[in-house]
Amino acid sequence: MHDDRTLVEARLKRVLDERVRPAVYPASVPLQVAVWHAPGEPVPVAEGLAATPEPIAVGARWGAPWGTSWFTVTGTVPEDWAGKTVEAVLDLGFDENMPGFQCEGLVYRPDGTPVKGLNPRNQWVRIGAPVAGGEEVRLHIEAASNPVILDYHPFVPTRLGDKETAGSEPQYTLTRMDLAVLDETVWQLVIDLEVLGELMAELPVDSARRHDILRAVDRALDAIDLQDVNGTAARARAELEQVLASPAVPSAHRISAVGHAHIDSAWLWPLRETVRKVARTTSNMTALLEDEPEFVFAMSQAQQWAWVKEHRPEVWARVKKAVADGRFVPAGGMWVESDTNMPGSEAMARQFVHGKRFFLDEFGVENDEAWLPDTFGFAAGLPQIIKAAGSRYLLTQKISWSRTNRFPHHTFRWEGIDGTRIFTHFPPVDTYNCSMKGSELAHAARNFKDKGRARHSLAPTGWGDGGGGTTREMVAKAARVRNLEGSPTVVWETPKAFFVKAEAEYPEPPVWVGELYLELHRATLTSQAQTKQGNRRSEHLLREAELWAATAAVRTGFPYPHEDLDRIWKTVLLHQFHDILPGSSIAWVHREARATYARVAAELDGIIEAAQRALAGEGERELVFNAAPHERAGVAAGGAGVPAVSGRTTLTAREDGGFLLDNGLLRVEVDGRGLVVSAYDTEADRETVAPGRAANLLQLHPDFPNMWDAWDVDEFYRNTVTDLTGAESVTAGEDGASVRIVRAFGDSRVTQVLSLPPGERRLVIDTEVDWHETEKFLKLAFPLDVHAERYASETQFGHVHRPTHTNTSWEAAKFEACNHRFVHLEEPGWGVAVVNDSTYGHDVTRTVRADGGTTTTVRVSLLRAPRFPDPETDQGVHRFRHALVPGAGIGDAVREGWRINLPERRLTGGREVAPLVAVDRDAVVVTAVKLADDGSGDVVVRFHEAHGGRARATLTAGFPVAGVTVTDLLERPLPDAPAPAVDGERIAVRLRPFELVTLRLRRA
Repeated sequence: MHDDRTLVEARLKRVLDERVRPAVYPASVPLQVAVWHAPGEPVPVAEGLAATPEPIAVGARWGAPWGTSWFTVTGTVPEDWAGKTVEAVLDLGFDENMPGFQCEGLVYRPDGTPVKGLNPRNQWVRIGAPVAGGEEVRLHIEAASNPVILDYHPFVPTRLGDKETAGSEPQYTLTRMDLAVLDETVWQLVIDLEVLGELMAELPVDSARRHDILRAVDRALDAIDLQDVNGTAARARAELEQVLASPAVPSAHRISAVGHAHIDSAWLWPLRETVRKVARTTSNMTALLEDEPEFVFAMSQAQQWAWVKEHRPEVWARVKKAVADGRFVPAGGMWVESDTNMPGSEAMARQFVHGKRFFLDEFGVENDEAWLPDTFGFAAGLPQIIKAAGSRYLLTQKISWSRTNRFPHHTFRWEGIDGTRIFTHFPPVDTYNCSMKGSELAHAARNFKDKGRARHSLAPTGWGDGGGGTTREMVAKAARVRNLEGSPTVVWETPKAFFVKAEAEYPEPPVWVGELYLELHRATLTSQAQTKQGNRRSEHLLREAELWAATAAVRTGFPYPHEDLDRIWKTVLLHQFHDILPGSSIAWVHREARATYARVAAELDGIIEAAQRALAGEGERELVFNAAPHERAGVAAGGAGVPAVSGRTTLTAREDGGFLLDNGLLRVEVDGRGLVVSAYDTEADRETVAPGRAANLLQLHPDFPNMWDAWDVDEFYRNTVTDLTGAESVTAGEDGASVRIVRAFGDSRVTQVLSLPPGERRLVIDTEVDWHETEKFLKLAFPLDVHAERYASETQFGHVHRPTHTNTSWEAAKFEACNHRFVHLEEPGWGVAVVNDSTYGHDVTRTVRADGGTTTTVRVSLLRAPRFPDPETDQGVHRFRHALVPGAGIGDAVREGWRINLPERRLTGGREVAPLVAVDRDAVVVTAVKLADDGSGDVVVRFHEAHGGRARATLTAGFPVAGVTVTDLLERPLPDAPAPAVDGERIAVRLRPFELVTLRLRRA
């Protein structure tokens, strides 16, 4: 016996690869194969089964990019195989190193019953165990020839990401189509040897346990006759029984394995292909559940469940049965695993509303956990949204991807901006595609940062993204390490069971306050600008549609469009998935997203107009409808009326070029380069722009990250910058009260209009960019004469503060961050806001000037031009609106952010419209006014404290109120919530800083 582990490992690898694994299928016969290539998009199952296929041979090329081919395989089980286990082995041309991300198949019986998916590491279909011999076999395979797009490094620009540019070259080679005998003893021997070999590799070199395993493996290899593996496999297994039976030590780390298949709702494939990926995976998992009594599988994203229900009812029936048995578990309680940085307040809330309601309606299941393993960081407003939805826990893994700082905990309480704390777990296994390898389990135990106080962690186990989910090999490995010396213990459990155990053993874990910032993938705040604009516009249109439709329903009997709004919300929520809204999907996905957002806007505009016409009635008065949550020019929030006249703006030419804009509140100087060299707050007698600097400065950087083109911007991009100061023209605008600037650079062109609305302390900047750059990053800079050590950035239901300095590596890592409608910074008594209508990424830096003052520069991220996965990212025309608001307190920033995103609407009519719900404090912001989802006619109003302080306010209903109930996000009563004081239609409320409240008002 060799004492050298390296020699035994080398021997084990060769014997496994060259003798034992090939003996798993000791006998095989070829199947006859025929194929029909569906023209165009995928066809219904019945059509695919009814098509007439043509013969095709193993070794033939097949599958145009994004095509669908229906294979029919037929054969007869040999008579002399009677009593044996027989499987069909069906290899479409898989690359086993890439589970998912390539061709896939779903196997059907002739009657259309789905059997299971075919994937790189799941190529078998059971025919019989045992067979009688002579059985006729006929199977159909719906095969998707999705092209391989992902090439980790270098990322190669490819036209394969859109069916319109992908061409028709066959992508795959049909590799194996056989009937084969499965030797289950050899198969089990493979698992025994893999588990012990992997465990041995992780144990200390001088440990007794390692030597025990080494000797047992060596004996097992000696017991194998390499010319008769099948005849000697049982003898080899016997040599391993003792080391496999040795139990784990009582202090072993405990892993809750959760069967899992992380399926991106769109990424390197379009939405329609995800529908099929989910069907294949759920077919696989329901089949595995039938075979493995201890296995538990969890699937998140209610949208994916809904797709199965809608498109694959035959699969749905199997899923429903498995759910009823308690082993196929709805997880997460969200419509999709969304981005959490960019979705607005209501959209983030509705992710939980629609997700949890789907699982409640379909299965009676209440989700306690948010399940977001792959999301690119977590906004600080999320904890109270999770709690307000009736959930208690959060799971994610992605923070382990951070490149600068290692997060100090794996189990902790996460505290959001309002003080809400959520029990949170990061699996120390550091993957959401665990395959039960010994190296993964050992890493989880070593890596777990809370050892000594806790010893439970979770391992999401299975191949995702079309890899087929958990495999029978993973289940077999888990069975061996359930209680195995030297290994963490593993048990299959639901997410809820894990969290209950973890919280019970660690009731007072450490607390992390504020956002969970991912130190990676920062460019997802900017890539694919039109997708982000579509999201922002859709969110605000939905607010308007609900507000005006509810108001019209109560006042005029207007039919509230429950079903339409429900459908549209789900469409918008789907597109907030963490590879769609972040801009990291293929061209096809974003092309379809742009078209979808256009349809959504048209439909919502139609609902808004119909409701407003019902409210305005007949007449010739010009009315302004104000959907913003604050009064505007004398028109109440949520009402319509005639706006007050608010003065005028003058425009005069400067002697040395450029213009002076003045409305009595602000005096703005634009020089001959089209740059803002002064923005003077006349009331405060205060200059906004830093001395010697200019605002409205467009800056261009090279942008070629080390990896992950659409996802990343690396800090070294700042090393090189070009200030775009040259202007083709700086002229007076057509209205005589604005400045128009035209610039050209590279192959691109920018047109800007700067205006100063009468009566407003706000410089509006409308920017149109005809963008034709490659691997460049465009920023819009505002160097401000403000000394501030921190700034406020709007997030869901409030704002988060970030430092302007880089004292520590944690602060330095946040060189690109997310905001919603505003960024605000201030000195005591005076501040500045930069507000936007559709951008998210920004950076804030500070420098000390020669005069001793501080310049704090806010830069808005406008456009990027990565080439992977979409080689034409953002090429074309884009329009942005920003505003610089000097003299702004935090309340002004909140108000101006809403106003720029909810422009007034004008309509002729005969009557003004009073708000359906009014609030008397600007600090209390109403984010939604709608009718209850259950069709009762109750009015639901959601609001929060937005300034970061305590607030008392009175809500006044514009209708008789019979009762008021405090509810959760799903509009269910909160029994422990104190009832607000009600006086007729007046409701008194008290809010903590950033507190979120939902009230249900019953109409009398």
